[in-house]
Parts: sequence; C-alpha cells; structure tokens
Amino acid sequence: EALNRPSDVDLYTDSRYVRDGITIWIKKWKTNNWQTSGRKPVKNLDLWKRLENALNQHNVSWHWIKGHAGHPGNEEADLLARNAIESYKDSKKSL
Repeated sequence: EALNRPSDVDLYTDSRYVRDGITIWIKKWKTNNWQTSGRKPVKNLDLWKRLENALNQHNVSWHWIKGHAGHPGNEEADLLARNAIESYKDSKKSL
C-alpha cells in the first residue's frame, strides 16, 4: 500500500501460509465465496483482500526463506515486528 506507482517487487517472507495463500489458494477461496477447502470462512479476510488489492498494480516475485535461521533481513524484520507488538501493548496499558 505504501508504493505509489507500479513497481517490480521481490518480496521475501518466512511464511509459506502468506505466500501460498496469495499466490495459490486465494483464487479457490474467492471461487468458494471466501471459504477454505474445509468449508470454513477464510481467516483475516480483510487482510487478504487488502493484500490482493495492493498487489494488483505491481509485479511481485515471492520468495520463501526459512525463519529464525540467521538470515539478516529476516532477523531484522522479526525484531521490528516484536518491537511493534510491545509498543502496541504499552499503548493499550496507558488507556
């Protein structure tokens, strides 16, 4: 969503669920009225729709890497995510 013009993107993730969800399963989910093969509602539907919409204007190459395996970019992303969670928790405490 932050990209403001069509771009070629190499996206690295340690989540096979996200990669396969957006590159393989989403087509079937949509055909099945956003239900999984087990006939259960797709979880986080709002996020899947946002991701699909964000990808529509870009050429994205998806790459899976093993998480928690010492890959510098993955370790940094994990740290940023953990810090964001802690910051969110702290903000909720102050309410």
